[in-house]
Amino acid sequence: MTAPISATGSQVNPLASMTSSGPADNTQLSSQAFLQLLVAQLQYQDPSKPVDTSSFMNETATLTQVQTMEQSAQASTEMLAAQRAQTASSLVGHTVSYTASDGTTQTGFVSAATISSANPTLKIGDSQIDLSQVQQVLASTTA
Repeated sequence: MTAPISATGSQVNPLASMTSSGPADNTQLSSQAFLQLLVAQLQYQDPSKPVDTSSFMNETATLTQVQTMEQSAQASTEMLAAQRAQTASSLVGHTVSYTASDGTTQTGFVSAATISSANPTLKIGDSQIDLSQVQQVLASTTA
């Protein structure tokens, strides 16, 4: 695809209006940006050389693939958050080893889990620690 020609004769960059600042990152092209590029291509095409039908179908299929990948990524993110919440809640009643804020390894009993954020926290004594700080889960203290 070539860049369209504006009325002044200079090339128009359809990506320029899609970013708030700085150069466009083509590795992070959203389905909305892809659709805008496709519309710009159709809008500025040479009437004497219209877009080939098979080329247009390929671009439409690519748009569908981009949308599907975005949906899959969103579903994966949601599943990860649910898995982290489940993991945090399953640690309640267990003793864990964790890295404290001062960098030392400590051991404590998990009395509660807070799962309202993207990073669940565990209540150990008077401290709240991030789930990612847990190094080892020990046997439950109840028989």
